Amino acid sequence: MNPQPPVALTIAGSDSGGGAGIQADVHTFAALGVHGASALTAVTAQNTVGVRGVHQIPVSMVAQQLDAVFDDFDVAAAKTGMLGETAVLDLVAARRPPRLVVDPVMISTSGAALFRGATSAYLHALGPAATVFTPNLPEAETLLGQSIGDIASMRDAARELAARGPRAVVVTGGHADDPDTSTDVVCCDGEVYELASPRVSTPNTHGTGCTFSAAIAACLARGMPVLPSIQQAKSYVTRALAAAATWRLGAGAGPPNHFIRGENP
Repeated sequence: MNPQPPVALTIAGSDSGGGAGIQADVHTFAALGVHGASALTAVTAQNTVGVRGVHQIPVSMVAQQLDAVFDDFDVAAAKTGMLGETAVLDLVAARRPPRLVVDPVMISTSGAALFRGATSAYLHALGPAATVFTPNLPEAETLLGQSIGDIASMRDAARELAARGPRAVVVTGGHADDPDTSTDVVCCDGEVYELASPRVSTPNTHGTGCTFSAAIAACLARGMPVLPSIQQAKSYVTRALAAAATWRLGAGAGPPNHFIRGENP
């Protein structure tokens, strides 16, 4: 008899290419043994090469989706991706989803703007509501208005962002210059950790941030503590990148392999 899975909710945009956004989140939830519910914030026309168009879902419809899910499911954890505008940030903050993982999606890898509003609104609205906050290096630099060039400055950035309310902050190192190692810096419960893994040589990195934050939410939904959830999520992403290194899905940056099995907590 199969045990009933926990439920995790993704609040994010759709990727018509299937590599990022809602699609990546639900794939990741399934790989880690979690039922995925969703509240769609935007529809994008995109593929592995770039974003061609964005249609924002009205805030009232996002609210109806959230209410429909929360009224019917026992949501164990949630995550955000592309929210698009400040009103949606405020809506999510008002709903106070449990064990919330915030991926502050503002600009796509191809350079398309995915958030309209002051970037400071992310920390103001969702910093206090977040269990885990997962900016990559460019997002952390935008949020703090400063350059982050090495591990020492990543540690400082993680501490500064954690001071804005999240229980844990992960400044991810995928955009760093180190050719051999990918190091994420975590500030959790006031302590700073460095999580290093061999850098995977692959062009297929589309949706990596979505996948990472979704994996953290899935682990939290399964009852894991915060720091082990972050550690297992990093392991999952590293293995997903390696497993798709030879794929050629599309002409640009393809997705990681979301279908690898997750490790048991």
